[in-house]
Amino acid sequence: MSLTKKQKQVFDYIKEYIEENEFSPTQVEIKDHFGFKSLGSVQDYIRYLKNAGYLENDPNSVRGLRPVEPKTESSNDSIVEIPLHGKVAAGNPIEAMEGNEFIEVPSHMIRKGNHYALTISGESMIEDGILDGDLIVVKEQNTANNGDTVVAVMDNEATVKRYYKKSKNIELHPANSSMKPIIVKGGNFQIKGILVGLIRAY
Repeated sequence: MSLTKKQKQVFDYIKEYIEENEFSPTQVEIKDHFGFKSLGSVQDYIRYLKNAGYLENDPNSVRGLRPVEPKTESSNDSIVEIPLHGKVAAGNPIEAMEGNEFIEVPSHMIRKGNHYALTISGESMIEDGILDGDLIVVKEQNTANNGDTVVAVMDNEATVKRYYKKSKNIELHPANSSMKPIIVKGGNFQIKGILVGLIRAY
């Protein structure tokens, strides 16, 4: 539910008052601040803000108002199950194992099309924040734009790298300044998908 300009002013005043004083204003203080004629007007604003999900109110306290962040789509995210296909190297290519496990991921990571997850092995993508043991969410496709992070397969071995198509060959770049790009000169090369999400367990 959206707020009118005045409703937002009342909400912002309550929020800022709490930030400054560590307790909420009374209804009388709200009335005096805005010059309302009666406490009934204040109660109407509080009731609307409460129904819209912006405020909580403890009826047993004169300073019982507490702002809450209104729920957005991301905070009320649904869960989707996708296949977990084993490990993929962020280093030298290793064989990506097909698995029959499934993993739950937030739905906002999922786009149109098929998706799967892989466990990262190695440290060649650490400068992009992709660490050993992380789970990556991959959208299944066989094309990519320059700069995309892709899951690529060469001679049945898979790796995760940034993709760059040059005039004469394809280069797979690590995000680790101590490692060199992989130059693909023909052979059995396929893009298996692009990275669209990352999950880390602490």
